[in-house]
Amino acid sequence: MGCTESEWLSWLPGAVGSHALVIEGPQATVGHFLRLSWQVMPPRTIALLSIARLAVRFEFTGLTPIERQAFMKQFDLFMQRGGG
Repeated sequence: MGCTESEWLSWLPGAVGSHALVIEGPQATVGHFLRLSWQVMPPRTIALLSIARLAVRFEFTGLTPIERQAFMKQFDLFMQRGGG
């Protein structure tokens, strides 16, 4: 993810919608079906541009592929910033 940890944490509640969210350090659970973990990475630097990076791991359990895809569609749309 091209964001800081504080940005990620501020966006995460909106990205998971109405699902329960429990954050514990660099990990979170979403409902009973998703475990997230993240790690701050060195920024990506291109010339004078520096982009924050966060490595995020998604671990789904108990969802069908269609349910997982529906969740990720909403999650990705919420997390999109700028660009096009």
